[in-house]
Amino acid sequence: MKKLYHGAAFYPELWDEKTIKEDIRLMKKTGINIVRVGEFIWSKLERNEGEVDISYLKYILDLLYRNDIEVIMCTPTPTPPIWFTHNHEERLHVDSKGRKMVHGSRQHVCTNNEKFRKASRNIVENIAKEVGKHPAIALWQLDNEFKCHISECFCETCKEEWHKWLEKRYVTIDNLNKKWGTLIWSELYQSFNQVPQPFESTPFIHNSSLSTMYRIFHREKIAEFASEQADIIRKYSKTTITTNAGLEFTTDNELLFENLDVAGYDTYASHETPHAFTLNCDIWRNIKKGKNYWLLETSTSHTGALDRHAEVHPNGYLASEAVATYALGGEGFIYWLWRQQPYGCEQSHSAVISAWGKPSVGYKNVLEVERARKRVEEFMINTEYTQAELAVAYSDMAKTFLLTESHKKDQYRGLITDFYNNVLKTGIHRDMIPEGFSLDGYKLLITPFMYYLSPEYFERAKKFVEEGGVWIVGPLTGGRTKEHTVNIDAALGKNLEELAGVETLYTYPMENSGATGEAFGEKAPLKLWSAVFKLNGAKAIGILKGGITDGEAFITENKVGKGKVIMLGSLPYGEDGDRMLQKMIDYYAKEVNIYVRAEVSEGTISIPRHDDENIYEVVVNMDGKGGNVLIPIEVFDVLEKVNIPKGELRLGRYEYKILKLNKNNRKSK
Repeated sequence: MKKLYHGAAFYPELWDEKTIKEDIRLMKKTGINIVRVGEFIWSKLERNEGEVDISYLKYILDLLYRNDIEVIMCTPTPTPPIWFTHNHEERLHVDSKGRKMVHGSRQHVCTNNEKFRKASRNIVENIAKEVGKHPAIALWQLDNEFKCHISECFCETCKEEWHKWLEKRYVTIDNLNKKWGTLIWSELYQSFNQVPQPFESTPFIHNSSLSTMYRIFHREKIAEFASEQADIIRKYSKTTITTNAGLEFTTDNELLFENLDVAGYDTYASHETPHAFTLNCDIWRNIKKGKNYWLLETSTSHTGALDRHAEVHPNGYLASEAVATYALGGEGFIYWLWRQQPYGCEQSHSAVISAWGKPSVGYKNVLEVERARKRVEEFMINTEYTQAELAVAYSDMAKTFLLTESHKKDQYRGLITDFYNNVLKTGIHRDMIPEGFSLDGYKLLITPFMYYLSPEYFERAKKFVEEGGVWIVGPLTGGRTKEHTVNIDAALGKNLEELAGVETLYTYPMENSGATGEAFGEKAPLKLWSAVFKLNGAKAIGILKGGITDGEAFITENKVGKGKVIMLGSLPYGEDGDRMLQKMIDYYAKEVNIYVRAEVSEGTISIPRHDDENIYEVVVNMDGKGGNVLIPIEVFDVLEKVNIPKGELRLGRYEYKILKLNKNNRKSK
């Protein structure tokens, strides 16, 4: 990493030459050193089909380069021109209710349509060929927010591709029928082309296998589309490639980024939930291991569209976001957008500069970010983020399964965000890691809400336990097969239950059943589809009180090799449930000697970094209430260049500090 980037999305195609030059002058004054260009510019570059002219884009890149502003070069595929769809309705996206999209917004075209793929390849190749080696380009961004406003497509093209995908996956229709159990309700298929798309047009709910597999099919196809664009760009450019993904989009991000170089994402987490912001940092840091991520969109003050707007950030919050982003492994902190748009549907969205060219409500906070960037840049460039010893599994496949089987409308993103917040509150340094991530260096692994445990994941976790790790499994984890059916050898799978030393007696919805759980000195209500255990070598850690399974175990512990498997059969919730989860996490963290932790007040985070000689803690208050950090030894304040004695350090509202510690004293933290 050569520098920290501070930037904004820039749409010169909307403005005249005088305004563009004024914008560049203001960018330099503001400290913006990179801009995102081109993601919605297709109709400017190819006004008529086949008539591609990249000269305007080259002019903009040259202008920015002469002014020392680098560029995130985007591919314009989210917004194909009107000539592509006019009189070609077969190219449009169709939703699950059978509604066909129309031109006028974005992502309105089926990305599986071969005509669209051909047109996309053509515009991407023309851009890459003409500007791929342009010295202004620091990063490529593919498309814009794949599958943000839409989910699966149900057009005729997707129907054909779906049947091809099924045949490749199952080989024979008999195999599909067997794995999906299609004798139920006489669903039995005679050929792959009889398998329907799961439209919302049945009297009741579709077969779970049908729904989940259709979702997986589309996640694979959008990753294929991204990979296709990346391969074209690499023919002409050696510059790093990413895309701006999001936790709420209908993609499998581990798969989406497989053929990309670094992780990039958008987040508009509210200042009232700063843990949702740091969750993004902790996830995207590990999507591409060992690579700095890019925050490609966040607001200067508030989000907005014709139908809504969010609350403004308080003064000071934006700088705390930026410092946390850089400290947690980010290379770029980018706003949407530079100049407020006077047209379209997002006129009320905050920007750095108003449509009339004056500072926006968030402008002074952007200046504060730039001061912070300059202040911390040298430190961030010369240090590295320190891997945690506690890992929580993050799974977009689990999100996919929960979309099909959500029971009481509980969705993965909300569940994992709340669970993460409880980990955060313990003060233990943590990573959020995707399913395929290495477990090397971790001591405590938590795998919640993962209906399907692949054999590969299970074997890696088993080895992790045998070598001394503690694996907390659940809730929900293991309860479904790869095809989204119920296990028939054991409720949570024979291999998992044998490893855990339990037999699942019952699974049922625990919430409002009259049962409460007792564990770690706490009593709490329980929820979600839950598992109750018979002990087959394990010992009971949490016991149910009341309800139809009074006295049975819902948390168990089993020693395996040098480590342990902990089964969490139900989700404690509410304030009492949060305390129970935090005590459980803290208990097992101490048992495996995890010592990278900080005693900080809620709303303040501590981020470990290191260089070859020293270790550091970057502490940031993110809730605007100020915070306390317990300093167990004398430390050196890197920014203020003063020693701070041991004791309680008070941080002001949105204040941040960089503290240098002695390596020998890390355990005292």
